[in-house]
Amino acid sequence: MEFGLMTFADMHPEPPNGKHAHQRIKDLLEEIQLADQLGIDVFGVGEHHRPDYAVSSPATILAAAAVLTKNIKLTSTVTVLSSDDPVRVFQEFATVDLLSGGRAEIMAGRGSFIESFPLFGYNLQDYDALFTEKLELLLKINKSEIVSWKGTHRPSFENLGVYPRPYQEEIPVWLAAGGTPASAVRAASLNLPLMLAIIGGMPEQFVPFIDLYKETAKKAGKDMSQLQIGINNHVYIGEDSQKAADEFFPYYATMMDRVGRDRGWMPITRQQYEYARSPKSALMVGSVQQVVDKILYEHELFGNSRFMAQASVGNVPHRLVMKSIELFGTKVVPEIKKSLR
Repeated sequence: MEFGLMTFADMHPEPPNGKHAHQRIKDLLEEIQLADQLGIDVFGVGEHHRPDYAVSSPATILAAAAVLTKNIKLTSTVTVLSSDDPVRVFQEFATVDLLSGGRAEIMAGRGSFIESFPLFGYNLQDYDALFTEKLELLLKINKSEIVSWKGTHRPSFENLGVYPRPYQEEIPVWLAAGGTPASAVRAASLNLPLMLAIIGGMPEQFVPFIDLYKETAKKAGKDMSQLQIGINNHVYIGEDSQKAADEFFPYYATMMDRVGRDRGWMPITRQQYEYARSPKSALMVGSVQQVVDKILYEHELFGNSRFMAQASVGNVPHRLVMKSIELFGTKVVPEIKKSLR
């Protein structure tokens, strides 16, 4: 199993001069460097267009990380492909791939927020059609240097080359999903690795979703031994379970309540938070052993080939994020590898 970290680069809402984003990006690059030094397999950076997140252009951050790291894979988590241009996305990540010597990946998704659609002039009524068409073009460009394209939501072109080409023969493209059955079918039908975000509830409720992905792939004649499934959870690790829970709660609650106000959720209580930390629930907050047990539990459920820890949720201070990453790399990952031998 591969082990990774990811972040949306959460921050305090931006003041007019951009100083919060400046500091958050500096901190983010330190987090990526630490992950690389610890031998973690992959680091992902998300795309948002809101004042409480520092990254709207994952490829830019990953390009900076490419020259500061040596071994770690660098991926978007996610690229909001529906509101972007597939040609430009490919060119940007091909550049990251060249800078990193073949360590770039693209994780394509439709995003958990909708700000990018009006920002770039797209109609939310075309939500699914945009993603379907643009993913098709991205995959076509990834396989062929010279491409002809005719679509509905992007201008057509005939026999044009898309450059630069990546260091790898093809850039690995994952499909990110939140549990919609159509996403499982799409990923399996296109022979794409699937990344499932489990940010609440009980992981076992997603077993039918992963089973659908596997069954669809099998019916399509895919090599089941090559199937790649990733699972992503919110993670915060401390030396002591109760201290970790106490440290993380105010930042987690503030972030969840901020997002929840837009979606009609009730404010999160400490009782709900503690339930979310319970052994069979999705929130991985606590001691090294608690997090190890939860990751192994999910591996039993899904047989996943990659686990991604969302390592900085809310405005957790940088020093605490770095400590959590250190514990993930030096204690959690080795223990899981030992258990899976």
